[in-house]
Amino acid sequence: MAADFSPTENLILTTVQVQAMRRHVGRRAPQEACGLVGGRGGRAELVLPVPNADRSPVRFHMEPHAQLRAFQRLEAQGLELVAVYHSHPEGPDRPSATDVAEAAYPVVNLLWYRQTGRWRLRGFRIQAGRASEVSLEILPAG
Repeated sequence: MAADFSPTENLILTTVQVQAMRRHVGRRAPQEACGLVGGRGGRAELVLPVPNADRSPVRFHMEPHAQLRAFQRLEAQGLELVAVYHSHPEGPDRPSATDVAEAAYPVVNLLWYRQTGRWRLRGFRIQAGRASEVSLEILPAG
């Protein structure tokens, strides 16, 4: 199966999608949570949580069978992979050296982290061993 990837310098999400990811990362804390986001042209349409096979508070690897099913669902709906998300329950607020080294897809990397007890979200593009922040636009659902 050939996966389609949507290179973008920013990402448009809805409040419903952001809330779905926030609930997922909150339920999985203190372990890292992870998942895929499908869409078209830099606009998210579907959030797909994927179990963290590592069950770790400092690392994630998507469970391979669940990740494959998520990619199949994106393909069946005609969507591209526009982002990968994961959480850092205890920080930092940017991709770790491991995140940068293991980034597998040329899409936006959404990073959830906690600051003063609240979950926050940032987006990054990881290329050539560097992470640079990208703009996230969050629109009302509807």
